Amino acid sequence: MRGSPEVRRLAAGTLMPGFAGTTVPDWVRRARDEGVGSLALYGSNVTDPGGLAPVLGRLRELGPLLLATDEEGGDVTRVHYPHGSPEPGNAVLGRLDDPARTYDSARRIGTAAASLGISLVLGPVLDVNSAADNPVIGVRSFGADPELVARHGTAWIRGVQSTGVASCAKHFPGHGATHTDSHLTVPVVTAERAVLERRELVPFRAAITAGVPAVMSSHLLVPALDPDTVVTFSSRVIEEQLRGGLGFTGTVVTDALDMVGASDGIGIPAAAVRALAAGCDLLCLGSRTDEEQYDAVVDAIVDAVTSGRLSAGRLEQALDRIGRLSSLTSEPGPEPVGPVGDVTEAFELTASGRAWLDLPGPALLVQVESAANEAVGRVGWGPANIEPSVVVVHPDGKASADPLGAGPCKVAVIGRAIDGRHPALDLAARLRANDREVVVVECGWPRGTADITSFGSSPVVAAALVALLTGRSG
Repeated sequence: MRGSPEVRRLAAGTLMPGFAGTTVPDWVRRARDEGVGSLALYGSNVTDPGGLAPVLGRLRELGPLLLATDEEGGDVTRVHYPHGSPEPGNAVLGRLDDPARTYDSARRIGTAAASLGISLVLGPVLDVNSAADNPVIGVRSFGADPELVARHGTAWIRGVQSTGVASCAKHFPGHGATHTDSHLTVPVVTAERAVLERRELVPFRAAITAGVPAVMSSHLLVPALDPDTVVTFSSRVIEEQLRGGLGFTGTVVTDALDMVGASDGIGIPAAAVRALAAGCDLLCLGSRTDEEQYDAVVDAIVDAVTSGRLSAGRLEQALDRIGRLSSLTSEPGPEPVGPVGDVTEAFELTASGRAWLDLPGPALLVQVESAANEAVGRVGWGPANIEPSVVVVHPDGKASADPLGAGPCKVAVIGRAIDGRHPALDLAARLRANDREVVVVECGWPRGTADITSFGSSPVVAAALVALLTGRSG
């Protein structure tokens, strides 16, 4: 370990590492003593059925920490990992288009976070999902209309922060127009500046006006803002656009630096230095940080300061902003608001979907399993997560029970991200060939292939979907 203790303290204070497992490693204790004041929590930190509570209890022994997690509601949850969030999720809330319900949902999220000692919720997602085939945003977005996203994003911010928990708007300047996932590559947003102004930037302007204390940078290339440099490493985007253009004075948090979009080809230590130099303040290192990686990142920052590539003043500025963010989280959360309520009105039904619902007879529900993106992780989803009678079919086409052996009935084939190559469509065709009345149900963002779309797959949405498909509702 190199560098003076003071410079190492400054460097460590800008980091928000995660760690794997449910035991707090010894290196985290040392990092806390060295100056780390923030930690991110992930699904791998959950003990079932204890949830995050056991590991959070151990972390509290280390003293005051800014604890952060991706608790978006809907598909992305850590507090309720792996069984699923009790909240409907952003796409459903956007379709209901009642900001009061969005506020209440966010307030419940904030209350749950506050009860565990989590002080920073990495949300809301303010990406305008303009690309239907977006592989990583989808139902995490409130919708494809910038004004709607702004309206519900600000309601979400107010709801979470009414509980004393800070929020973080993401993923600046907008991940909704992408066709690839920054966990796996560097997506490019090709929109012209004028389009960005009237689409991507609208929700972030509203969030900043509403007083959001943190904004998360994205690992995107946006040529209209900077043709050469990924957003997280671009002072033209962070300093000139976000701070200068939009007037943001709070804390800039990076998306996880272990993502391919950030560190592929250069490594996490170099990515950390570049992010700080660009104006980012709090560096999310990722869910699998270990002692060797932590030390390498601190060493890289210290070396950058020693060589003059990065000033100690830049680190002090970052720590000042992080400190102001931490100071916003001291108030205890209030009692939670009322229940979620019916979400069925958010569903989209085609004429064929409505006709299927009107058919007599019992319904067999068949759910085609599919891998989720990195942001979601291994969270239970859809009707099979809550209803034991749902038949689960795996992508190889083999069923845990024979969906054709249940006697004459109509069949709902349920999946996520159902594009033209999805196995749900092949299964639906085979069932129709056996004289079944079949409806295709999409639990994600619609891609033009489904008869019924729920715009979410959390337990509360799944329950409403089961009731609709089986005729139990109404």
